[in-house]
Amino acid sequence: MTPRDASDANDNRWSDLDRPPLNAASLRRALVREDGLWRDVDVVQRTGSTNSDLVALATEQKADEGVVFVAEEQNAGRGRLDRQWTAPARSGLFFSVLLKPTPVPVERWGWLPLLTGVAVATGISRAAGVDTALKWPNDLLVTVGGEERKAGGILAERAGADAVVVGIGINVTLREDELPVPGAGSLALAGAATTDRDTVLRAVLRSLEQWYERWRAAGGDPAASGLQDTYAAGCATLGRAVRAELPGGGSITGEAVAVDGSGRLVIATEEGVQQPVGAGDVIHLRPA
Repeated sequence: MTPRDASDANDNRWSDLDRPPLNAASLRRALVREDGLWRDVDVVQRTGSTNSDLVALATEQKADEGVVFVAEEQNAGRGRLDRQWTAPARSGLFFSVLLKPTPVPVERWGWLPLLTGVAVATGISRAAGVDTALKWPNDLLVTVGGEERKAGGILAERAGADAVVVGIGINVTLREDELPVPGAGSLALAGAATTDRDTVLRAVLRSLEQWYERWRAAGGDPAASGLQDTYAAGCATLGRAVRAELPGGGSITGEAVAVDGSGRLVIATEEGVQQPVGAGDVIHLRPA
């Protein structure tokens, strides 16, 4: 994979002085180590989807574990359930990482999006001083004017038999008049101590490396690695009345009471049944 810097991009990279381009060379110096997880940090000015690009490279065996692919702008970014979204150039962090979680059993790979959520929330809290929470399974929540808003999301996709590409999108400097939907937010709107994207990206990737290595060293065991308890402690969904819209149609309504050993959300229904949900859209029905 040939590194490409945002500085090689078109002359519009300084069009918004409040949103300077990422410094790819500095990011590589800070993150790429002989004994570390991250092998390369590749920054491009624009692409359709960093996940699609990295999945294609991994499938063709053209990228190794630890490659980080970052775009200053995505024009076909994808979320869960094939939802598409866009954001102004350099208004956020849009990146994907390639992981090969062997020898962790495949049945535990479903914890990777939740692990990433914990790592992202931890990194943002440390770097930007923003209090963050997680909405199951993959949303990052911040508080703006006393209101809970989504400031980021995570998408994990298999890439061949032995690899997973995890995509992360974080709204950093998105302004009120730029919000795609009323329920969206950003680190800036949440009162971040810094909106320097280089600083936030370094903190998030360092946190992700630490959690990933800890989880992998425990054979992917979410309890032994401390991941299950940490996720539950930071999950804003637990203890709430929720409605889970299931992928195949239908829904389950009740109280979210736990995240089980497989990473599924357990919902206690009015009928007294505890129903695990492995996928779907979860709607918070009651404020925390």
